Amino acid sequence: MNGADLAVARWLPERAALTPDRVAVDFGGRLIRYRELAATAARWAAGFAAAGLRPGDRVATLSRNCPEQVEVFFACAAAGLVLVPLNWRLTAAELAYQIGDADPAVLLTGPALEPLGEEAAAAAGTDCGVEPLTSPADRPADGTGPPAAPFPSPSGDDPLLILYTSGTTGRPKGAVLTHANCFWTNLSLDRTAEITGSDVVLQVLPQCHVGGWNVQPLLAWWKGATVVLEQSFDASRVLTLIEGKKVTTMMGVPTNYQLLAAHERFRTADLSSLRQVIVGGAPMPRPQLETWQARGVTVLQGYGLTEAAPNVLCVPPEYAGAKTGSAGRPYLHVQVALRDLADAAGGHLRGPGTGELLVAGPNVFSGYWRNPSATEAALPGGWLTTGDIAERDADGFYWIRGRTKEMYISGGENVYPAEVEEALIAHQAIAEAAVVGVPDERWGETGLAFVVFAAGREPAPDELVRHCRTRLAAYKVPRHFRSLAELPKLTSGKLDKVTLRARLANVGDAAERGDR
Repeated sequence: MNGADLAVARWLPERAALTPDRVAVDFGGRLIRYRELAATAARWAAGFAAAGLRPGDRVATLSRNCPEQVEVFFACAAAGLVLVPLNWRLTAAELAYQIGDADPAVLLTGPALEPLGEEAAAAAGTDCGVEPLTSPADRPADGTGPPAAPFPSPSGDDPLLILYTSGTTGRPKGAVLTHANCFWTNLSLDRTAEITGSDVVLQVLPQCHVGGWNVQPLLAWWKGATVVLEQSFDASRVLTLIEGKKVTTMMGVPTNYQLLAAHERFRTADLSSLRQVIVGGAPMPRPQLETWQARGVTVLQGYGLTEAAPNVLCVPPEYAGAKTGSAGRPYLHVQVALRDLADAAGGHLRGPGTGELLVAGPNVFSGYWRNPSATEAALPGGWLTTGDIAERDADGFYWIRGRTKEMYISGGENVYPAEVEEALIAHQAIAEAAVVGVPDERWGETGLAFVVFAAGREPAPDELVRHCRTRLAAYKVPRHFRSLAELPKLTSGKLDKVTLRARLANVGDAAERGDR
């Protein structure tokens, strides 16, 4: 297989030639067929060439989910350009840093976001042009028809996406994903959770994150399926779309599925078309998994990160019940290992055990944009260090237990917050939970649990302690509990523990349990 075979540039033209009249995108009832999508992407590519862009140049977008970003993605893929989808929820100052770092040739802004884009570009001090993200299909025709992409074919090693990480520590970094990264991660996804040309894929994840591309949408367009593209997530609308569009599969983070399950129509909604759904971004609490399984929906828990494009682990469909709560086994073409936390030399664990999860394979990113020191730190010895603590069982399934920086030591024992959070969520009165370690005079550190209670429920801390003691060793049971109306989230839907930690100044005001 040569480099050109691994280029995503081929996917859309070849699919459009094979099944031109299939619907590629359903955007609010606006149906875009494969031939139309391919022709418009080619016109975008020609426009970029006419504007003087050359392979390797960056094209930034600032927009909610929309078909135009899909067109630009495939235009960049064909032209050897690099798409930089920016997060429209960020402030102008936050965007200015990313624009200055990526140094795009052009910034394309969606409706109502032009002022934000212009302010951010001006603050970045770059000379990139700010233009509306308007499809060439909506512009007056020049009479020449859609030209072929006027660029040499890219290879698998060429960069395709720069995706800025959430920035939970320090400045966000631009993870560079190549054509080959996207090729292999979508191939491995298809060989584990297959998509066919008859599938109807619902996409609610934002296109500024890796899941908005590489967890189902790109695979769907490779296979000739239909993607029902939504600007954002709304539980009521999603239930309506599943019923009305006969959605067969979707991807979401745990919060998405929690909000759906809490909706008043969830128990009566027709979910019969859903073949399977994928959850990632964070471990999904067992009660939520069981709620969906009770509705007859196969839930595939997975694990990934932007730097791995993102797919690393997944529970195969036949194990969805037997391994409920597990992040699964490695995808095909992906290697994983556990670094021994007690070994200063960074040795790998053999057999069952707990350690830092490491990843290797053709899906692993090429590095951080213009940041060789961060790249070197992330890829020591060729292994991607995830920062996540995982436990491997005797069957080779992995269970995410927390972050290396989130783990705390209580009375000499390691405590992994994810395990404690899962125990808390098992209480019927708790809708969400997040646990962090806080200083303790007697034990060194102990747990503080932030909890969101279900409507009309607020058990006393003693009840929560008794509940936890039936599931956890005494040293793992939180000493402090604090009730919140909601947990802070990153734009990706992941829990924002940085913001939670900022609320720790008054831990003494939290309700406490007695000594263990």
